[in-house]
Amino acid sequence: MRRVLVTGGGSGIGRAIARAFAAEGDAVTICGRRLDALEETAEGHAMTALQADMTDEASVDALFEQPFDVVVANAGIARTAKLVDLSLSDWNETLAVSLTGVFLTFRGALRSMGQGGNMSQGGRLIAIASTASLQGGATLSAYAAAKHGVLGLVRSTAKEVAKAGITCNAICPGFVDTDLAAGAAQGVAKKFGVDEPKAMDMVVAANPMRRLIAPEEVAATALFLASAGAASINGHALSVSGGEI
Repeated sequence: MRRVLVTGGGSGIGRAIARAFAAEGDAVTICGRRLDALEETAEGHAMTALQADMTDEASVDALFEQPFDVVVANAGIARTAKLVDLSLSDWNETLAVSLTGVFLTFRGALRSMGQGGNMSQGGRLIAIASTASLQGGATLSAYAAAKHGVLGLVRSTAKEVAKAGITCNAICPGFVDTDLAAGAAQGVAKKFGVDEPKAMDMVVAANPMRRLIAPEEVAATALFLASAGAASINGHALSVSGGEI
């Protein structure tokens, strides 16, 4: 039985990933700022919910009093605005949660793995990045910068840990069927004066399949990267985007 940590496990992609690992019989711990959302994710599933601020060093380090075999750094936020209108506070918050939080999570994970983690199949570090890690996007400068940083962190970490049998990879979804996509559609509807169904069509236009990605599809990808069959996949950015990129 693997010990699995999923950050940002209270909703969306994180919730789907946590429940997928729990269904495999793994010992899953989820964390995030909103304890009520975490407890909702955990309800009916064998998992532990811990409140934590992924931008706070002490809060993150406290999660790793026990080692984990699989660590999924999923917590992140998005702030949309044209660069000329982007506030410094929104820029700093985006990088703090979506990039520094991943750094703190991976650092804590590696330190705990070195203190007695079960490395019989090798440790697994997985970052939930985005297609924004692979390309830019209008009004997404802070988010894209953070996610590009995540990909650089993943690739560098992968080279550092490879000899220890640990892998570090990123999953890069396109628009996923979560509140984030719904919010994007609402923003498009307001900007262009169209109804929300039309706005959603515009949101998914970059996906050749013309649909949102299901959170469970991202979860299945995380399960694969954590499997023994993925032991040689390291430093990779796996796009789950219907062929967007």
